[in-house]
Amino acid sequence: MHKLKIIAALITSLICTLPTRAAETPIRAAVEPLVEKEYPDLEKLYLHFHTHPELSLHETQTAKRLADELRAAGYEVTERVGGNGVVAVLKNGEGKTLLLRTELDALPVKENTGAAYASTVTTLDRAGRTVPVMHACGHDIHLTCLVGAARALAATKGRWHGTLILIGQPAEETVAGASAMLKDGLFTRFPRPDFCLAQHCDAELEAGKIGYVSGFAMANVDSLDIVIKGVGGHGAWPHKTKDPVLIAAQTIVNLQTIVSRETKPTDPAVVTVGSIHGGTKHNIIPDEVTLQLTVRTYKDEVREQTLKAIERIVKGTALTAGVPTELEPTIIKTSESTTATYNTPVLVDRTVAHLRTVLGNDNLVEREPAMGAEDFGLFGRTENKIPIFMFRLGTVAPEKVAAAKAGGPPLPSLHSSGYLPQKEPAIRTGVLAMTAAATDLLSK
Repeated sequence: MHKLKIIAALITSLICTLPTRAAETPIRAAVEPLVEKEYPDLEKLYLHFHTHPELSLHETQTAKRLADELRAAGYEVTERVGGNGVVAVLKNGEGKTLLLRTELDALPVKENTGAAYASTVTTLDRAGRTVPVMHACGHDIHLTCLVGAARALAATKGRWHGTLILIGQPAEETVAGASAMLKDGLFTRFPRPDFCLAQHCDAELEAGKIGYVSGFAMANVDSLDIVIKGVGGHGAWPHKTKDPVLIAAQTIVNLQTIVSRETKPTDPAVVTVGSIHGGTKHNIIPDEVTLQLTVRTYKDEVREQTLKAIERIVKGTALTAGVPTELEPTIIKTSESTTATYNTPVLVDRTVAHLRTVLGNDNLVEREPAMGAEDFGLFGRTENKIPIFMFRLGTVAPEKVAAAKAGGPPLPSLHSSGYLPQKEPAIRTGVLAMTAAATDLLSK
């Protein structure tokens, strides 16, 4: 009898690990016909967003179009929240409150996808330079999926109850929009959510699949401008100078010891010097050199330790070189900094379990945490500690993923000029997944 129990348990375990087909669940049966009906219009909307990208803090027309679409779907819409932010509310009786987020902004990238609908937009950036603009991070897909989910949820109000808050967030690419919306009363002027969900395109996952990470999913990011000062002079008389170019070089090397020798090996951290500028001519030693750093961590204590180590090393290297104290380096933390995105495990478990029943077990894929940054994490960092979950939306043709894994052409990454989502399966899956997750969290 004991052996039979063991065999039965093994069989059950094996069955549970086998791929399953997507079940014809009630929500899938209700939503798929709606998506089928709406898809032609959603594709037109996607093409509009794709061909009319706008940079961070300049998303006026994108915000207006999103507001118009949500208003037409029956939502009460407020514009200009935290800048160009859009907040749409749909109340459906008593119950929980759920926030769904999309981003509005695009990137200063020239599209090189070869698509017939490739963006040709150019605009002035904050420095007054003419730059190309492209939705190289998939925000056009996110916008379209949110509108599709908004329509589907408004049409299936008999399957859920509570309050929906749909937001279009500005300035995600500069990680400034979430904090601006929160400061402008997102959780006080409007119903405070019990859960927050978002999705993000995945440039390495097959279209039709959903990826997920429980716990730390995206990193803290700190952007630092460091000005290393010296005493300039003629390149033929270096002994009469304090060379900031040499000090900068020594600083860059010394900074790499933070991760290799000061950080616990199991605590992820990255210190990258992405830019170095200084000097004007071959034979002139300049007075200063500027470094630009991006610093990535997960844990708050590792973040604090890393930033303190950077300050110590930067100032200590200059002091060792004999730079006068009045010329001590300056370290400026820029606005492009934000906290890590931590997907609440309980919410992840519940949502993933439900999506498995809707999309099929083999279409839910556990992904690795990334060192990219997202200000969505701020919505879970308020005093109320609201559970959040950002899942990943597959956007790549399966044959391209298979070819890349077999050593073929590499897949274009997010933020690259060649990134182009496979729009139809991505939009269909994104609308279905967002609607199914929302319906479950607000279920009757």
